[in-house]
Amino acid sequence: MRSEETPGPSRGLAVVLRTPARAAEPLFAQAPKRWQRRLPYAVVAVALLTLLPVTASVLTNDYKAGGGWAGALAVAQTVPLLLALTRPLAAWAVVLAADTIGAVVLVHADRITGQTWPWTPMVIVGYLLLMACLGLRESIRTLVGVWLATGVVGALLGFLQPDGVTSTHALLFVLAGVMLVVTGALRGVGDAQRRVAEQESISEAERAGRTLLEERTRIARELHDVVAHHMSVITVQADSAPYRLPDMPEDVRAEFGAIAASARESLSEMRRLLVVLRGDGVDGERAPQPGLARLQQLVEATVRAGLPVELSMTAEAARAAEAVPAVDLSAYRIVQEALANVVRHAPGATTRVAVRHDPGGPQGEGGPGEVLVLVVNGRPRSAPVRLESSGTGHGLVGMRERVRLTGGTLDTGPLPDGGFRVAARLPLHAPAEDSS
Repeated sequence: MRSEETPGPSRGLAVVLRTPARAAEPLFAQAPKRWQRRLPYAVVAVALLTLLPVTASVLTNDYKAGGGWAGALAVAQTVPLLLALTRPLAAWAVVLAADTIGAVVLVHADRITGQTWPWTPMVIVGYLLLMACLGLRESIRTLVGVWLATGVVGALLGFLQPDGVTSTHALLFVLAGVMLVVTGALRGVGDAQRRVAEQESISEAERAGRTLLEERTRIARELHDVVAHHMSVITVQADSAPYRLPDMPEDVRAEFGAIAASARESLSEMRRLLVVLRGDGVDGERAPQPGLARLQQLVEATVRAGLPVELSMTAEAARAAEAVPAVDLSAYRIVQEALANVVRHAPGATTRVAVRHDPGGPQGEGGPGEVLVLVVNGRPRSAPVRLESSGTGHGLVGMRERVRLTGGTLDTGPLPDGGFRVAARLPLHAPAEDSS
C-alpha cells in the first residue's frame, strides 16, 4: 500500500503551475486547493487597497496635482488591476493608457521638479503586478509585444520630459522585462510538467489496455487446452460409435460421422488459432493446465520461497471444481496470482489460503453451487519490493478476467491491520447470457 505524500511548498507551487486558468477564468482557477485559488484575489485586493489611497495622496501632496485629477488618476491606474485576474491583456491596455495620461497631466503639475517621471513609484508597483499576471497566462509572443510597447510609450513620453525630474522610463522597462521573463519561465515549466503528466496518463492507460489484452490472450490459450480435451473426447466417441454399436441404422452412422468430422475440423481451427495467440508461430508446451489438484504443490513451492502459507482446502471443493475445467483452472490461477502479489508487495507476511465448496450458492438455491476462494495475508515483515512502472501488473487484472470468465464475483482490498484480502466466488454453472 502506498501512503499519500503531503506536498511541500515547492510541490504545491508545481501543482499550481501545472493547472493554469483557462480563458476568462481567474488566475489559478484550476489549482487543487482552495487557498491557492483565492491567493490571487488576496494579492490584488491588498495591492488595490494600498495603491489607491497612496497614489491619490502622493499626487496631491508631492506633485501638487489638482485634487480631482489626483483622484481620477488614482482610480484609473489601480482599479483595472481587478481585471488582471481574468483578462490581464485588457487590464494592461487600460492601465498603460491611464499611466500615459497621468504622465502627461503631471507635466503641468505645480511641483514636478525633483520628482520621478513619467512613472511614479505607485505606477511601477502596480505595473509589475500586472506583468506578473500577464506572464503567468499569455504566450511568449504576447509578452514580447507588451514589453516592447512599454518601452515605446516610455520613449515617446521622453520628448515631453520636464526639466529637473528623475526619469523612470528605463527602470520600468528593465523591471517589466525581468518580471515577464521570470513569470513566463514559470509558466513554461508548468506547461512542460502538465504535458509530461498528460503523457504519463496516456501511457498508463495504454499499458493498462495492453495488460488486459495480454491477460485475455493468456486465458484464451489456456482455455484452448480445456476445450480441446472435450472436443477430442467427442471425436473419439463419434468415430468409435459404429464399432461399439454395429446394429445402428445407416443414417445414424452417417450422423456420427458428420459429428466426428465437425469435431476434427473444430480442433484444427483451434490449433491454428492457438498458433496466432502464441504469437511466435510455433507450438507451445502441451502440458495439461493446472487445477486445484496441484494447489498443494503451488503452496509448497511458495513456502520454499520464504513465504509462510497455510492451505485449507476441502475435498468437495476439489472434486466440484474438477467437474468444471474453467472453474478449476480459474481457481488455481487466482490463488497463484494472489500469492505472487504477496511475495512482491508483502514479503514474509503470514498468508492463509482457503478453498471450499458451497453447494447451495449465495442464496441457498441448490444446484451445483460454487467454489469459494479466499487468500488473506498479514502485514509484510520486510520492506516491499518497489515494482517498476513498466511491469506487467497482471495480478488483479488476471483475477478479474478469470472471474468474469466463470460469471463469478471478486472482492479485493486492504485490511485494517495492514494486510490484504482476495475473495472470489466461482459458480459451477455456465454464466447466464446477457439478454440485453
